[in-house]
Amino acid sequence: MHIEGLVQAPFCTTMMGVMRGALNYYGANVSDAFLFGASGHAFVLNIHKELCPSGPYVWDRRRVEQLLANLGIRPVSLGFFHAGSSTAERASAEQAIRSALDEGTPCSLLNMEHQLITGYDDEGLFTAQPWPEMDYPPARLTYGAWQELGSEIHMELTILDECQPADRTEAVLGSLRYAVEVWRALPGADDAYAMGSAAYDWWIEAVQNGHGAHHGAWWNAMVWSECRSQAGAYFREIEEMLPSASQARTLSAGYKEIGELLRRCAPSEVPVQDKVEHLAWARDLEESCIQRIEALLEKM
Repeated sequence: MHIEGLVQAPFCTTMMGVMRGALNYYGANVSDAFLFGASGHAFVLNIHKELCPSGPYVWDRRRVEQLLANLGIRPVSLGFFHAGSSTAERASAEQAIRSALDEGTPCSLLNMEHQLITGYDDEGLFTAQPWPEMDYPPARLTYGAWQELGSEIHMELTILDECQPADRTEAVLGSLRYAVEVWRALPGADDAYAMGSAAYDWWIEAVQNGHGAHHGAWWNAMVWSECRSQAGAYFREIEEMLPSASQARTLSAGYKEIGELLRRCAPSEVPVQDKVEHLAWARDLEESCIQRIEALLEKM
């Protein structure tokens, strides 16, 4: 069986591609900018010490999932699975996925990338490939063995329930509070990843230490620049809800510039010093944006 009309959007930020597809399927009147912004994902920045490409995936998504409920989607996790997960554990999760799909409820997985699960047959699950021009990640997940994943199994399975969206003002306020919260996050002493303001410092240090020209460096720049560009569009969309139109336009321009600065860090041939300057300017500009958001929250 296939769920008709369930298609993943080709964003670099594949979590948002999954949610875009589910929202479209549910008929939600939500723009891309509002999805990125009101979910809080537009304000996430997570960086590994060596710019590992896992940065966009290995972070605590619980607050963003809570904010997604404001848009009409409530993610329900079936748990985390790995190479040592038992046959019974896998079979139970597969049955839960099939039952949800039979009821017309989209599901998703995260293993390397976020993917929609769009249907199943007697042998396995059908999984969306985020980018039409690429035969990656696998378009199928065979029951039991999950051999398409090879030895790289570190997967979460999720059911994407529909729920009643929140009031638009409530959704916006929640996202702005989260923007401040995630920006002020501090890494623990043993953490391999940093979020928010600290992530910029780790990114700069990683570039200076010779990690700025590999795949992970490019992919982090692509994902996080997309998020900041969508944040810029978000503030233009919610302009009428903020105390001052000029504040909205200033924040929109600021985040769009941050997005462009991060995008310039993607090519491997960009000199180290140029990348460091782009990142330092983006960090300072985002700090200014967060201070403006804090002032907005006091007025709202």
